[in-house]
Amino acid sequence: MNAPFNPARSSHREPFVAFVCDESTADAIRPIVAEMGWAPDKVHRGGLRNAVQTLSVSASPNILFVDLSESGDPLNDINALAEVCEPGTVVLASGQVNDVRLYRELLASGIHDYLLKPLNADMLRDCFAHAQAVLNAPKAVDPGSERAHCATAVIGTRGGCGASTIATSLAWMISEKHSRTTALLDLDVHFGTGALALDLEPGRGLTDAIENPSRIDGLFIERAMVRASERLAVLSAEAPINSPMMTDGTAFYQLQEEIRGAFETTIIDLPRNMLVNHPHLIADVQVAVIVTELTLAAARDAIRILSWFKSNAPQTRLIVVANKTHPAAMLEISRKDFEGSIERRIDYVLPYDQKVAAQAAKIGKTFAEAGKNNKALGPLAELAQQLCVLADTGDAAPAAAKSKGAKPGTPRGEAAKGGSLLSKLGKLKLPGRGK
Repeated sequence: MNAPFNPARSSHREPFVAFVCDESTADAIRPIVAEMGWAPDKVHRGGLRNAVQTLSVSASPNILFVDLSESGDPLNDINALAEVCEPGTVVLASGQVNDVRLYRELLASGIHDYLLKPLNADMLRDCFAHAQAVLNAPKAVDPGSERAHCATAVIGTRGGCGASTIATSLAWMISEKHSRTTALLDLDVHFGTGALALDLEPGRGLTDAIENPSRIDGLFIERAMVRASERLAVLSAEAPINSPMMTDGTAFYQLQEEIRGAFETTIIDLPRNMLVNHPHLIADVQVAVIVTELTLAAARDAIRILSWFKSNAPQTRLIVVANKTHPAAMLEISRKDFEGSIERRIDYVLPYDQKVAAQAAKIGKTFAEAGKNNKALGPLAELAQQLCVLADTGDAAPAAAKSKGAKPGTPRGEAAKGGSLLSKLGKLKLPGRGK
């Protein structure tokens, strides 16, 4: 609701308070209140009028239940309640009027749910549990905050190069190490691992959004996202593989819009085929982290993806990360040759650490959290720091130019001469393939 926030009273907020009109309603509510771990003696008589009088001189509870049975004009009375109810309170209402229009108008006025009397235990149990989930869901960023939202897409050049591992790690590091509210949006609807990496059940939020884009709003985001910590929430899916997701991408775009208003940072685990099917998703993405391995196939696809961004999203800052790198003698392509083929420098190099990866999977933590004491993962921490700096400064200068004094896409060696994709790959020196 919208009463002015009072810090002095906020520290004394009750978890639940109810104002009902009759004893039968009170008798129905008290057992469920006790089940939820709240105090049954916080169920008061007096209905909405008593609620307005009481909350005008005391702190609003986290969850407020009001009975509208004796209200002659429920909408006006709810507006009066809004004047004394502090922000953040989840308001539940009940009444005897079975009118769809009234229900919609009450929801539009800020009520979380409206229950038709007579009340039963299952109805109340579900309603209170849902209210508690909304209360615990990630909250919108403080409007007074000067931090600009930063959306980062993490894209793998090849399957298995570790893009999802890096996406979940960045989301965890930005939320935990840099204290920013962060949304992890995993757009691999059938095989996404965003929730799995955090030891969470993905829920149906993402699939519901795809099937019903018109439902997407701020409240939907609160309900659909799975909370991983105080500052990190995940929107992921495990859709059945025999159920193709037919979408024009509208849902994905709307999700980005709503998430942008509720979080300081968005990390999008973006499958590379999305660039082909839904190129508009990149329009509002400030940074794209291209994750690659030092292999021939990855070099080919890195060239193609970088070229796509140059043509379709030149405003996006590109950061290239070489992941799962082995000692030089074991590389399929050397770093120098790889950089020559893609005509730009690699910004960060992450070594292959099977031990940390296995440990992360076993304990249900992100790669960054499992290896937080491993100095070899320093480049990942530097990348997270760079994304935060970008959000604070709004600086869109390319990473290579900032860190190495080079311009974006600076040619190196023979690659500066240009040529076709085949000619670029032909210049790579591959072990055992001639000179």
